[in-house]
Amino acid sequence: MNILLINHYAGSPKMGMEYRPYYLAREWINDGHKVYIIAASQSHVRTNQPNVRNDFQEKIIDGINYIWIKTFAYKGNSFGRIKNMFDFTRKLWFNSKKIAKKYQPDVVIASSTYPLDNYPARRISKFAKAKYIYEVHDLWPLSPMELGGYSKWHPFIIIMQRAENFAYKNIDAVVSMLPKTISHMVSHGLNPEKFNYIPNGICPDEWNENNKIPEKHKSILENIQKEGNKIIAYTGSHGIANALDNFINAAEILKNKKISFVLIGKGPEKENLKKLTQSKELNNVIFLDSISKNEIPDLLSYFDILYIGLKHQPLFRFGISPNKMIDYMMAGKPIIQAINAGNNMVEEANCGISVTPDTPDETAEAIIKLINLSDGERKIIGEKGRKYILKNHNYTKLAEQFINILSK
Repeated sequence: MNILLINHYAGSPKMGMEYRPYYLAREWINDGHKVYIIAASQSHVRTNQPNVRNDFQEKIIDGINYIWIKTFAYKGNSFGRIKNMFDFTRKLWFNSKKIAKKYQPDVVIASSTYPLDNYPARRISKFAKAKYIYEVHDLWPLSPMELGGYSKWHPFIIIMQRAENFAYKNIDAVVSMLPKTISHMVSHGLNPEKFNYIPNGICPDEWNENNKIPEKHKSILENIQKEGNKIIAYTGSHGIANALDNFINAAEILKNKKISFVLIGKGPEKENLKKLTQSKELNNVIFLDSISKNEIPDLLSYFDILYIGLKHQPLFRFGISPNKMIDYMMAGKPIIQAINAGNNMVEEANCGISVTPDTPDETAEAIIKLINLSDGERKIIGEKGRKYILKNHNYTKLAEQFINILSK
């Protein structure tokens, strides 16, 4: 089967997010399929951008055929990102016939977070007489409306809403990364029989590669352990949405305990979080620089408990599928989750404690409860999460599920 996957932000382990297209493609190729990924040369979620001189420049990365569309640079959620979206989809649209003829796909997958790429995806599928699939990351335009405060009458939202409705009415199947989205999709024209749920996943082989963290990180973490402190950690983006003020406020409550609170990563709120820590005169909070993805397994092995939080948002009623959570569970560590969402992986796997978002007292109480357990008891709890991920979030199994959908 020839699979053409359109994902504006597609990356690889060396380039950075998004990783899902890479891992699915690699599994499909191992099963004998041919995969082409069409992506933009510039993405705000990638750490390293590809060197692209011309539109539709091709490069093979780990056996995967990447096709790059040259787009201009932008940062974050600026107006430049919107221009970038329209430029990417415009070039796809006007080159649809050429793409269909050259790559002869049997399946075309639109998977760029925003729904605009559904127009060229369907057009390519028509020229190629291929199936047309919509892979949904987030619900657009509902996400910018509920998270960004956009009115439904904003011109940008109107355009995105038309694209979403177009997709649901014309696709052969939808694949949602979020488990509770079917009611929303049906209300916008989807035949419920076309709904499928495939979450984010993990590549178990990467957890056996033994890539070590930087010496600076290792030295700091080992010194904490030598002092007899337990470590609760957060890894990832330091943004407002990540509710890290709750993490630091819990550290203040437990400042006289032998517990260290470690934050690894970068983001727009990092300096503000450092200032908050300084204003509270906390000596039990440590900030470390971000590390590469392949060093995450080694990093997580140093910690006793892992924390994940998100500010309360009604949008999470449709469920969440954060890569961070999957990494945490794969590490086999107990997790404290401060998220209110339509699904709860921590409860499903029984691998930690869920608390109400933005409640430092509850968070601190959960930390103490886990710290008071023996190392063996915490290991048993963490191992439940690891088993859950291997059973339900292994990319080998997820890729097979996806192929079954494409083959219907």
